[in-house]
Amino acid sequence: ETNEEKLFKIAKELLETEEAYVSRLHLLDQVFYAELLNEARTAGSFPEDVVKQIFSNISSIYQFHGLFLLPELQRRMDEWCKNPRIGDVLQKVAPFLKMYGQYVMSFDKAMHLISTWMEKSTRFEEIILDIQKREISGNLALQHHMLEPVQRVPRYEMLLKDYLKKLPEGSPDRADAEKSLEIIFEAAKHSNSAIADMERLEKLWEVYEMLGMDEEMVDPSNKLLQEGPVQKISFRRNTLKDSHLFLFNNMLLYCVPKFSLGDRRYMIRARVDMDCMQVKELNDVEFPHSFLVSGKLRTLEFQIRSQEDMEAWIKACQQAIDQNEKKTESFKHAISSLSQDLQELTVDRQELGKRAPQWIRDNLVSMCMRCSDPFNAIIRRRHHCRACGYVVCWKCSDYKAALLYDANRMNRVCRECYSALEGQADSREREDKKRGILEKEAAEVSERSLMCSFLTIMDRQGKGGTRGWFVIPRDEPLILYMYAAPQDVKAQTTIPLLGYQVKEQLPGSNKCTFQLSQSKQVFTFVAESEEQRDRWVEIINQVASGEEPCGLESHPESS
Repeated sequence: ETNEEKLFKIAKELLETEEAYVSRLHLLDQVFYAELLNEARTAGSFPEDVVKQIFSNISSIYQFHGLFLLPELQRRMDEWCKNPRIGDVLQKVAPFLKMYGQYVMSFDKAMHLISTWMEKSTRFEEIILDIQKREISGNLALQHHMLEPVQRVPRYEMLLKDYLKKLPEGSPDRADAEKSLEIIFEAAKHSNSAIADMERLEKLWEVYEMLGMDEEMVDPSNKLLQEGPVQKISFRRNTLKDSHLFLFNNMLLYCVPKFSLGDRRYMIRARVDMDCMQVKELNDVEFPHSFLVSGKLRTLEFQIRSQEDMEAWIKACQQAIDQNEKKTESFKHAISSLSQDLQELTVDRQELGKRAPQWIRDNLVSMCMRCSDPFNAIIRRRHHCRACGYVVCWKCSDYKAALLYDANRMNRVCRECYSALEGQADSREREDKKRGILEKEAAEVSERSLMCSFLTIMDRQGKGGTRGWFVIPRDEPLILYMYAAPQDVKAQTTIPLLGYQVKEQLPGSNKCTFQLSQSKQVFTFVAESEEQRDRWVEIINQVASGEEPCGLESHPESS
């Protein structure tokens, strides 16, 4: 096969894959998008805006490829004998590939909306399932087809790199091909990043599921660095126990296998946080290839199959420790490099609240500037104190005080500023530490709630139920509290909401019914009106998926 034949083969592959890709874009834009949009506009079965958010700018992408790029490639291949080059064509169209940025940026949200509305709207689900059964869809899910535009730009990059390798140095097409690759490379970075992030999240949720979705460790910003089987050494009994380690960027989990008829499952026995964690080789004659991990609360010894595996684990742990230390140092640096004005404002209580503070930028801190707990996107978001400008967590900013610079209106402030402005020590925090999670007064929690009302929780057979007062606190949006009555001083139980799916009105059930389900765990509730049911479903859907709640508040007298 000559070099010219190899170049022709690459150009032909580019054309053939482009033809297949345009067919897929037609399916997305002219079938899935068009039929869902028509249903939303004519029948109103679901919001038109939801459909537009899911498909983003897919129509523009389809028109660009179908009406411009594909015809250009077809013309070039038809005249290949006279003009054997593709670099000039790609250089002309490459800048338009930047339009993929919008599609890639909204891809994760699109996947979430599809899952949500498949559960929420029967008609939405029917249309998608019907299209997926058609021959044009190849029995593949909508999500699979929607991934193709994310993967297409990296495919151009791969083919163009191969083309350049075969292209002679003195070819008139080289300059155009190199310029094209440079532009496509920038566009591909966004797609590659989206694919990698999606794969990371899929793996992360897979691991969380294996570990039983422990609420404390569920954090989508985590990175799984390494996992694998080890043997836990018990020096007291001089025995070994089959175990499994999961190393994340912020912690090491020591687990033991859990009996399961299906997929792998593990029980967490110990968690060692990266702060103050140390790792070293044991050099024990009786237990070769063993290493030690120590933290603030626990020291653990493990043996592994080979010296190579042991060194790999020690290296991975040490790198995670080093990265965590760098992150902590950058946080300390951000704190120490605050402007003199802000420092004076923080120190001089006489000036506090009299002038607007300088706000610390969110990206400068990774943990609460008061309690040092790390932020994450779901259960510990960033808030700004309106008095000092610090970035703090909800626990440290759950206070309100009148600020002079804002015409004495009540503003969210951190606990230190609250104490300074009110001239008193904050006793509520000390009381909260003494109280267990259930020992929260219903009236107090309801007053600061996203949603509260009477609901009836049905038993497993669905024949009877218990009426109770249910509350989702604003400061703990991932927990549903159940009280016997609105004035009780202690909750009967709590339900963690993260990861639960919400289903409205089951077939043959009361119109006010909705259901929470996760794996084999199912809770069925009956609201006192359809409107009330809709409000509960909306709020739970938002908090369970990690979205910012829209701010509905409900009080005893209004529910």
